[in-house]
Amino acid sequence: PRSTLFPYTTLFRSIKRVREAVEAKDKDAAVAALKIAIPVIDATATKGVIHNSNASRNVSRLTRLVNTLG
Repeated sequence: PRSTLFPYTTLFRSIKRVREAVEAKDKDAAVAALKIAIPVIDATATKGVIHNSNASRNVSRLTRLVNTLG
């Protein structure tokens, strides 16, 4: 059912957008995508879809990835 998959697809899509922007070396797009992704990740954890540690790890890794662009 779509209702059960929606949080996962939203989460993975937002993470993918950040990674794609970093691969394209587009810092502005990466920062913008990260600002959108962090609340999505936090909301997914709050709803219990993913564990809080998993959410924190994702945010940390994505932030470090964006920071590599300088």
